[in-house]
Amino acid sequence: MHRETCAAHRFNPCSHNPDASIDEEHKPVSSKIVVHRTTPILNVSDLGTSFVWFGKWGWARGFCWGEPPSFGSVYAGNVEIFLCLDGQGGRGNSGVASTFGADGDDAADKGVWMSVWVDDVDAVYAACTEAGLDIVWPPTDMEWGVREMHLRHPDGHVFRVSRGIDAPD
Repeated sequence: MHRETCAAHRFNPCSHNPDASIDEEHKPVSSKIVVHRTTPILNVSDLGTSFVWFGKWGWARGFCWGEPPSFGSVYAGNVEIFLCLDGQGGRGNSGVASTFGADGDDAADKGVWMSVWVDDVDAVYAACTEAGLDIVWPPTDMEWGVREMHLRHPDGHVFRVSRGIDAPD
């Protein structure tokens, strides 16, 4: 299991150090791939509701495609998330009160989990609390060197809003 030891992109050196020894099983198939970005696609039950939900914690509406609209995006800075109405992936809000902790269940929700790296987790928490969003793990300093909170979209997608504890201001 790959354990996050990252502080806003300071990942485990064994997996990202080109000088590290890599056994045959873990060598890349090709070293010629150049990845410019990745854009997650979330299966949502309602585009309009999703645009509003993302807006409550700082994302802006991007494009909207189709008549009636069936595909769109939200963005914050240079980061974009695609939203697909009733397709391209799974979804499902379990209703559990917490994703982590003694009563938590990190496998119950059937949506996508993703990390969103921010400058101030506590400011995002305050905005989300004020907006009445579903916070399923409060800001917590985690043992792997990240302060994070979990925010759940109405369709069960969970966002690990994070910042490295020792990341510079």
